[in-house]
Amino acid sequence: MSIRKITTIVEEILHEGGHAVEPTARIAVVAAVVDNPWAGRGFVEDLSAGIDENASDLGALLAPRVVEALGAPIEAFGKAAIVGLNGEIEHGSALIHTLKFGNHFRDAAHASTLLPAVEKRAAAGTTFDIPMKHITDATIRSHHQTIEVRISDAPHADEIIIALAASAQGRPQQRLASLSTER
Repeated sequence: MSIRKITTIVEEILHEGGHAVEPTARIAVVAAVVDNPWAGRGFVEDLSAGIDENASDLGALLAPRVVEALGAPIEAFGKAAIVGLNGEIEHGSALIHTLKFGNHFRDAAHASTLLPAVEKRAAAGTTFDIPMKHITDATIRSHHQTIEVRISDAPHADEIIIALAASAQGRPQQRLASLSTER
């Protein structure tokens, strides 16, 4: 696996809706810009070799970094795969939609739910939103949130951005009723 760069973003929200956020809301993203293992090979019918060679290593690299960057217990999480223009969306999906990748983050977060995801093909500098949900119960509305990410020089045409996002809480100032209250 060839990694060109790793980008870490930590956002701290101090005020929302004109009120202080107590405690401060924290979200972290760690993104690796990697060579697309299938780029330049034409249509690859069986993606399993590239998955086996890369997915677990990417999960093992990113999961502890996002935990460290967040600096607090994870309550919500998500993932992303942004494929450069010479690749297929399926190339990004192949790397992130496997337990070989996701279990590293689930284990690090003490999570039991599936990771919500965004995948798309895009030019360098595109903006993408990583969706996040609660780590043990995807129906907890307070933790349905997104973080906007942009890496100015990635992905190149033959690269993929693989990213993990983690939040130490739900949305700042959330005040929606529990899903169980609706009929």
